[in-house]
Amino acid sequence: MHAYRSHTCAALTRENVGDTVRLSGWVHRIRDHGGILFIDLRDHYGMTQVLCDPDSAAFAEVEKLRSEWCIRIDGEVKARDPELVNPKLPTGEIEVFVRGVEVLGPSKELPLQVFGDQDYPEETRLKYRYLDLRREHMQRNMALRSDVVRSIRQRMWDQGFREYQTPIITASSPEGARDFLVPSRLHPGKFYALPQAPQQFKQLLMVSGFDKYFQIAPCFRDEDPRADRSPTDFYQLDMEMSFVEQKDVFDTIQPVMTGVFEEFGGGRKVDEDWPLISYKDAALWYGTDKPDLRNPIKMQDVSEHFRGSGFAIFAKLLEQDGTQIRAIPAPTGGSRKFCDRMNAFAQKEGLPGMGYIFWREAEGGMEAAGPLAKNIGPERTEAIRQQLGLGVGDAAFFLGGKPEAFERVAGKARVVIGEELGLTETDRFAFAWIVDFPMYEKDDEGRIDFSHNPFSMPQGGLEALNGDPLEVLGFQYDLACNGYELISGAIRNHKPEIMFKAFEVAGYGEDEVRKRFGGMVNAFQYGAPPHGGCAAGIDRMVMLLADEANIREVILFPMNQRAEDLMMDAPSEPTNEQLRELRLRVLPPEN
Repeated sequence: MHAYRSHTCAALTRENVGDTVRLSGWVHRIRDHGGILFIDLRDHYGMTQVLCDPDSAAFAEVEKLRSEWCIRIDGEVKARDPELVNPKLPTGEIEVFVRGVEVLGPSKELPLQVFGDQDYPEETRLKYRYLDLRREHMQRNMALRSDVVRSIRQRMWDQGFREYQTPIITASSPEGARDFLVPSRLHPGKFYALPQAPQQFKQLLMVSGFDKYFQIAPCFRDEDPRADRSPTDFYQLDMEMSFVEQKDVFDTIQPVMTGVFEEFGGGRKVDEDWPLISYKDAALWYGTDKPDLRNPIKMQDVSEHFRGSGFAIFAKLLEQDGTQIRAIPAPTGGSRKFCDRMNAFAQKEGLPGMGYIFWREAEGGMEAAGPLAKNIGPERTEAIRQQLGLGVGDAAFFLGGKPEAFERVAGKARVVIGEELGLTETDRFAFAWIVDFPMYEKDDEGRIDFSHNPFSMPQGGLEALNGDPLEVLGFQYDLACNGYELISGAIRNHKPEIMFKAFEVAGYGEDEVRKRFGGMVNAFQYGAPPHGGCAAGIDRMVMLLADEANIREVILFPMNQRAEDLMMDAPSEPTNEQLRELRLRVLPPEN
């Protein structure tokens, strides 16, 4: 017999009754039923109930066992009594009578319990992640992640792609976040960088004549953590194709994503129709470039109904350039109690509040209620109702000013309204391509900078770059699903003269571009093909499929909110010897 097991803890069935078997695993739970000890023995595959009574030579040793001890047992498979069968377990028809036991690894007192559904502080869970990962839902999440990656790989191969690995140690590159720098021992004073993405290398692969590339790629960004973002590293499905336009990329990646979400979505509906929504419209309708289309609410511009109206706050706002009044329809939200609750929500988000109108039954039909309705009068109120398509029992909320000042809160309010009124579908994956991103934006100091991927082809080519930079659109696109960005990509700028001009608009001279992106600029002078691609966030995909709200629930060994690895004690201080070898000196932290 094998040294550790003849079967896994999920393998034994009624057909094994009478067999002598060997199992290894962890003591999940111990129960004492009148001197008979029952143990749920667990391994990665499942659970088997084993039992021992005083007639067994192993009884004295079994009495010493405690939770999460790693053990090996030898025993005889017996059928459970019919009334004791557990239909929830594959092994629920049998149990194993213990004849012998060996402790393979005893356990100290546990800092967190593996059995049960107790909540523990995240700091405790991350410090003892190896125990946390033993829990059933974590085992399930990590198996799901592995299965998703396998499925993605197979689907990409089936579409004619090959997987290639790009370097992990490379040069610094502006991808919208801070680099992790790696000091060079052989070149004192110089640094490598961990790649924020394989962006330049995958484009160079297209120049090298590889028509289709993909990679399950690790990416490294020194970012502030969020619930849906890892602060240090993450994985993405990275892909690139030559001789393609935007639609070709969409047509290639959609069946891959659809297939994965159908395979692992647990029966939830996966939308087949993926609308194309411009960045401008997404901001207007949803207040975000990653809208949740399970929520049917669309915001609308209702400025004209308030211009010159009796509601002085909005009327005066509209006298200023660049201002707007936006309405959030709230079907079935027509009660003063709900309206007051949403007004309080806006105040918690830092705004003075949200105006509202709600419609209720009255003699002869309906009437509009609320402070706004009284101020602007019945004619304007009725025009707003008709524009928004609302009726009795419905409401609308209003925010005004410059869109960039209130858009974020408006988008959050739309989400809350949809959830609280039961309008948002919960058993569906709703996808949308967000397209026509602006190439440039103004930073806080009024300077023009790239708003998205700097390597994207501007719509209209070189000619477009000679006009107002803030009007230039790029062949850039994101895929949104249920309020998260899952994919980002672009048709690339493969012409050096357009690249130099695009960077010049953002304040980068030709010399700097050649210095920072010399490899790519040089390559594009030797017959670069038109190409484009995208990258899909693996961690975020699995988070959605696992129905988790926190990305750390689907990453094996994540950092905490302060970008610390509590288990491995990272980041750590280097030794003086390491610093001398790298010719580095560490400055004390600023107070």
